[in-house]
Amino acid sequence: QVQLVESGGGLVQPGGSLRLSCAASRIIFSYNAAAWYRQAPGEQRELVAQITSSGSTIYTDSVKGRFTISRGNAVKPVVLQMNSLKPEDTAVYYCNILIPPGTEYWGQGTQVTVSS
Repeated sequence: QVQLVESGGGLVQPGGSLRLSCAASRIIFSYNAAAWYRQAPGEQRELVAQITSSGSTIYTDSVKGRFTISRGNAVKPVVLQMNSLKPEDTAVYYCNILIPPGTEYWGQGTQVTVSS
């Protein structure tokens, strides 16, 4: 079992930046993929960005050029750098990790609010 805890969320003005981290309850030596999802009020959860074990990344169109997903370390395996934030980025952001042979773990989420 792995517990994931997100951190780094908060209130930021439009155009600002936040850096989200995902801490694991034990060392994760490798993963198949790690991702960040978000869910705004009244909306479905959506994939924001994903990074695979080979380093390949994908982003939802609305964050391309503004967000960067990267590998962290063994206890904080994935990071999301968010720049040029917009009010429409407001949501709860969730960390998701797929560990071999195929177990998926979720964090409980961190609130990101973009408002002036």
